[in-house]
Amino acid sequence: MKRLLPGWRGLTQLFAVTVLPLTLLLLFIAFGGVNMHQQDMRTLVGERDERAVQSAAAALQSELHHRMATITSMAVLASEDISFKDIFATTNDLAKDFNGGIAFLNTDGHLIEKTDNDRFWDWVTQNPNTIKLASSSDPEPVFSDPILDPNSNQLFVIISAYSVSRDVIVAGAFSPEALASETLTPTYPAGSHVTIYLLDNSRRLLFVSGTLEQESLEADHPGVMEALGGRSGVLYVKKDATEHVVAYSPIEAAGWALITEEEWEMVISPSLQLTQMAPLVVVPAFILALIAIWFGAKQIVQPLQRLESKAAALAWGNFEAIKEPVGGISEVQHLQMELTEMSRKVQAAQEGLHDYIGAITSAQEEERTRLARELHDDTIQAVIALKQRVQLAQKLVKDQNGKQFLRELETLAEQTIENLRRLTRALRPIYLEDLGLVTALEMLAREISQGASLVVEFQKTGNERRLSRETELSLYRIAQEALNNVVKHSKATRADLSIRYADSEIILMITDNGNGFTALASPTEFATKGHFGLLGIHERADLIGAKLDIESTLGKGTSLKVQL
Repeated sequence: MKRLLPGWRGLTQLFAVTVLPLTLLLLFIAFGGVNMHQQDMRTLVGERDERAVQSAAAALQSELHHRMATITSMAVLASEDISFKDIFATTNDLAKDFNGGIAFLNTDGHLIEKTDNDRFWDWVTQNPNTIKLASSSDPEPVFSDPILDPNSNQLFVIISAYSVSRDVIVAGAFSPEALASETLTPTYPAGSHVTIYLLDNSRRLLFVSGTLEQESLEADHPGVMEALGGRSGVLYVKKDATEHVVAYSPIEAAGWALITEEEWEMVISPSLQLTQMAPLVVVPAFILALIAIWFGAKQIVQPLQRLESKAAALAWGNFEAIKEPVGGISEVQHLQMELTEMSRKVQAAQEGLHDYIGAITSAQEEERTRLARELHDDTIQAVIALKQRVQLAQKLVKDQNGKQFLRELETLAEQTIENLRRLTRALRPIYLEDLGLVTALEMLAREISQGASLVVEFQKTGNERRLSRETELSLYRIAQEALNNVVKHSKATRADLSIRYADSEIILMITDNGNGFTALASPTEFATKGHFGLLGIHERADLIGAKLDIESTLGKGTSLKVQL
């Protein structure tokens, strides 16, 4: 026994010093990981639900805008000399979105013509004062409150628009429940644990679906006030022994709110049960986990990170970056091959689109030139002749009051001539054609400084050299659009316009000290975020092969650089 004691002592020390602490550490990590995993999954479910409800709200917003555009188009058609029945026949494909039918009403609410659902429209004409319809004072389409059809016992919403020339109202009725059911099914398929509520601005339920559905929502239901106030987000609400994730988002076109609710434990309970069994196998799996982590980092994560950076470069138009191999497992390589093929097709489509945009831009500039020529040759000359006749009349009139009136008329004519000349220069920059880009930019800075509460400083660096007409015109229009954006949106007091001529490049820079905006991740977001001016700038820069960089910080201003 004494001979065995040293061996036992060594094993005991090994167990006490190494195995036991390591085992305890692994158990602590495993059981602690359950709690951390639970919290992370809770956050993940919340983020997923928030993204899903925002996507669903955007889809509903898009469908509502489509219906508004349909009614607006029919109002425009009503201004032409065609019958109402012919208008219905022309827009038959567009009218399928209005399952309650489309009708023409006079301004007193009486029915003129309709497509179908006769009893519903008869009821509408009998109750014109209870339904909000468009009028001559509403230039935009109008949404009514939800209307309960007494015949079908179904809710309808009416979108209406006023036609000025025919003095009629175009109205289309659709079921918000049918719209929500059709639009939200791709995001929330049948069988999911999510409960969906669609409410109008009076908290009336328009659509409800899911396991937790109820006939009405309390005024203090989580997310209702926030969504109706125009905000989106996610809340975690304790209910009985469970915690619910409530995601909400507004639908601004109609003033509605979309709210989803689910028990987040329902999503992750099976995963947590498997995770809790991890301590039973954690020791033998420890080495395998290390090997798997190393393999995943080397063959999956790092290649995917490289592929992500190349995809980001692709989003900004660098089609060559995606072709460089990133390595990794075969699936990652196949993904890169698919992205490369997709980029080739996108590049081909973009080239065709650039040709189309170039043609549109050329036609736009030609039309501007034609308008400027007509203003200069006809309108301005007519006003000059008017001014001269006023001057002659001053010599013939003896009455002082009459002379004063003619002097005021002469001053008004001079202001009109100056305004027309400024408009002509904006449409057709004559300094650009005759004196070059630098002079045209300097005059642009001077005119904007004189016409707005904004100081624009111009600076030129390097030796000026003439470029092609298309290139100089594009650079001028970019500067013009950028400075107009500064005047309209930035609330800046100062802007700097500069152009630098180097041996191998030309850099145009516009900066301001305005309120700035949130920088966008890629040019594909310009249109969706409403930055159509930036989209036009990007397209003009792309047409001449220039690189566009936009940097903006809220409260600190914006910098726009075009590198040719």
